[in-house]
Amino acid sequence: MIRITMTSFIRLFSLILVLFTIGCVQKEDKQKKTTTRPPNAVKAPDFTLVSLEGDMFTLSDLRGNVILLNFWATWCYPCKIEIPDLNKLQEKYQDKGFDVVGITLTSGSPGQISKFAEEWGMNYKVLTDIEGKYETEKVTNNYGQATGVPISGVPTSFIIDRDGYIVKTYIGPRSEQMFYNDLKHYL
Repeated sequence: MIRITMTSFIRLFSLILVLFTIGCVQKEDKQKKTTTRPPNAVKAPDFTLVSLEGDMFTLSDLRGNVILLNFWATWCYPCKIEIPDLNKLQEKYQDKGFDVVGITLTSGSPGQISKFAEEWGMNYKVLTDIEGKYETEKVTNNYGQATGVPISGVPTSFIIDRDGYIVKTYIGPRSEQMFYNDLKHYL
């Protein structure tokens, strides 16, 4: 017959409890770190445009961050509805490696776009043509070809994961919560 003292029993029980707890914690960590990419995900086309501050901006410079790429226009009412939500997302999640990047389409001169961005308090990167040579249209076409769905209206947005893959496409305006529901898996 095996005799177990109360002290031995408590030690054995404590050891089992510790091992069980460690196993659960490790399982949770793996679940948080593992985000599967949708089967229809495609590599986001790289591009270079100019910021409203006059700096050259290349998308691949943000590799490693989660990006919400938003095609929009100053004259587009649904785009205007979306701006406060994009501002909130940028403010809340930029510390987690998240960036909103807006590409303006047929919205006038950089000066006009800058004035609009200031009036709307846009706190994220806004890009436009380099020297007015329709580079934004080329980027729009490239994203339509890459996803197989031409961009024919604004706003149109894409979530790009940390590895540079388009994992979600939106046509039309979305709320902060709708974007976050898809973004949270990648942050």
